[in-house]
Amino acid sequence: MKAVMLAAGVGARLGPAVTEHSPKILLRFDGKSLLQRHVEVLRRHGVGELVLGVGYHREEIEREIADLRVQDFVRTVFNEDYDEGSIVTLWTLRDELCCGEPVLLMDADVLYDEGLVQRLVASRHENCLLLDRAYTPGDEPVKLCIRDGEIVEFRKWLSAEYDFCGESVGLFKLSAVMAESIIAQTRLYLKQDRRQDPYEEAIRDVMLTSKRNAFSFEDITDMPWIEIDFAADVERATSEILPRILVGEGGASTMMKGGCKAGLSLVRGL
Repeated sequence: MKAVMLAAGVGARLGPAVTEHSPKILLRFDGKSLLQRHVEVLRRHGVGELVLGVGYHREEIEREIADLRVQDFVRTVFNEDYDEGSIVTLWTLRDELCCGEPVLLMDADVLYDEGLVQRLVASRHENCLLLDRAYTPGDEPVKLCIRDGEIVEFRKWLSAEYDFCGESVGLFKLSAVMAESIIAQTRLYLKQDRRQDPYEEAIRDVMLTSKRNAFSFEDITDMPWIEIDFAADVERATSEILPRILVGEGGASTMMKGGCKAGLSLVRGL
């Protein structure tokens, strides 16, 4: 199984203090970039390769790959139109997703406990999303809504009745057939000039038109993770999410030595 990751965006909502320097996948927590964390977790759980869809400051990402000496595990695919919607990056990665085998599709800007990847890889469901019921309602989270045990909505805004809903983590397991269906839907979006759309819309269309229970979910409520979109997310990641992850890694004592070692550098080399 390979992992395919979207890492091309500018991350403008974080503000210029971050975006003038590095892509979000290079944000550092406890001395490790998100990229390094992804690599370590994926390798531990049997993923054979990580392919990054890159764009903004791709040279920095490629330098980090070289610095980490993981060229045997990580490859990049360049999206020259990275300032458009994430649907374009998904299309750029079409050959990687249509590879004839199951794949993990992942957002790059997520800090997470490795138990989430373990849950996803081990799931009995061929096509699986992760759902967190403990989310803050609002327009930002991509919601996953369930009725009678079936997914009935997958969007930031809600248009269906449901028994419960939660936030989608941005990590997906897809069968080879379903990955190809999603890329076919992506092709249709681009033909319709919907180049600013989020990639989740293509997944939603396939999900809601597939046979019943073709997609399912794993409930990861109470497991630590955060998607990093805003400056406040960086602060919460550092002060709240990372300490919980380090406890799970057995690293809490390391973090406590000499004060809060769980800080981050927004600029390479700091």
